[in-house]
Amino acid sequence: MIALTAVVLAGCAAPKVQSKPKGEGTASGTATAPAELTTLDAFYEQEITWEACDSYECATVQVPLDWDAPEAGAIGLALKRSLATGASEDRLGSLLINPGGPGASGTEFVDYAVSGVMGDPVLDAYDVVGFDPRGVGGSTAVDCGTDAVLDEFFTADVPMASQADVDAARERTRVFGESCLEATGPLLGEVDTVSAARDLDVLRAVLGDEKLNYAGFSYGTFLGATYAGLYPENVGRLLLDGALDPSMSNDDLVIGQAIGFEEALSAYVEDCQAGASCPLRGSVEEGKQQILDLVTRVEAKPIDAGGGEVLNGALAFYGIVVTLYDDASWPSLTMALDEAIRDNTGAILLELAGYYLDRTGDGAYLSNSMEAFTAINCLDYPVVERSYDEMLAFADEVAVSAPTFGREFVMAVGCEAWPFQSQVERAPITAEGAAPILVVGTTGDPATPYEWSVALADQLESGHLLTFEGEGHTAYGRGGPCIGDAVDAYLVEGTLPEEGLVC
Repeated sequence: MIALTAVVLAGCAAPKVQSKPKGEGTASGTATAPAELTTLDAFYEQEITWEACDSYECATVQVPLDWDAPEAGAIGLALKRSLATGASEDRLGSLLINPGGPGASGTEFVDYAVSGVMGDPVLDAYDVVGFDPRGVGGSTAVDCGTDAVLDEFFTADVPMASQADVDAARERTRVFGESCLEATGPLLGEVDTVSAARDLDVLRAVLGDEKLNYAGFSYGTFLGATYAGLYPENVGRLLLDGALDPSMSNDDLVIGQAIGFEEALSAYVEDCQAGASCPLRGSVEEGKQQILDLVTRVEAKPIDAGGGEVLNGALAFYGIVVTLYDDASWPSLTMALDEAIRDNTGAILLELAGYYLDRTGDGAYLSNSMEAFTAINCLDYPVVERSYDEMLAFADEVAVSAPTFGREFVMAVGCEAWPFQSQVERAPITAEGAAPILVVGTTGDPATPYEWSVALADQLESGHLLTFEGEGHTAYGRGGPCIGDAVDAYLVEGTLPEEGLVC
């Protein structure tokens, strides 16, 4: 049994695009304030200077490092926008977008959003503005050290077969966390979602919008819902696609995702076995067991992945999981499994793992998404510190519903030894008085199970649920014209889809 470092696998709506060396921000341009940035008014009164960046415009906006002490200093948020294409009299202002993670880059998401997600009516009406949240990408970012430090923490197979192993894994987390704190400084304790949601209100104001119009995917739904809870009077049109339930504990989240990925794996195996080239034999359960056997085998003895690289258990797990976010990726998983099972080589699985980790095959990290992912989650989710025996009992409970990878989700050390412990009290968000908010859920979503979207829509006083019946993570841009037309009508005209609509 290996320990996986990730707290959640919430992932992103956008595909992983390995295009930017780590540490090279995407934004240029500046924001100036009429006074020193020591008061909230000064942050809200900034004026943005946009500069050309490729075919878009980029800028940087300053927000407080610590929202409880705005005089303590400022950090920069990177922005990229695609200007509205419609007539000026029909434009509705800015639409801020977040692809999820946490830790995914909104500036990197812009190109994909305008070319493969947003409908023409939305592109005509809105300036689509991607932003890197605090701690992420081209903004003032979390840094945990060299690629070698990251690789040791995120991709090493760590045994979890005794209390001594659990203690050693927690020590690894403590050492890694100290490395992050040394390289990042006080920002490491200020990348929580509430602070990021407050940043959103500054962005709304400096962009010149009276209300926030926003499209959030996966974790981005939690960020958007948090904003609605803090500033219900400033809510414009909020699209929350592939929702997280804000009231969930870390245990609830782990259990839900373990079951979600188990169900997605079952759907994949059934689809694979219906084809002629599937390497998985027997029943669906037997096919899943063959996948688990593969991961267990490469954990015990990593296999060649070409170019002097090897595939271990952690990398194999990431390579499998990343394809379950979208059923369009299932053929890639079939090719990867065929190579690993028949030829005992792992080049394709290693490449797929790279998409999840934003990592090249030789261990170079192209963004800080995994570092930010860990830091943000550790501030957002209080964790239960369990003994090895308690972890094992919990794993056995989860494995009843998620027999293939349930133990991998549970037998893991999370944030118990992180430099900053979460003080968040998980609770529903109602956002009383907010304008209507559209929540979209996919019935076969592995990363944010459909039940979470149902729960968020129920919690929000003005929540409205739209359902996509299908496989994969999120729906807008991949759910066909039924979803696309309904979302476009909401964002552009403010028209909600009919109650109970299933696409």
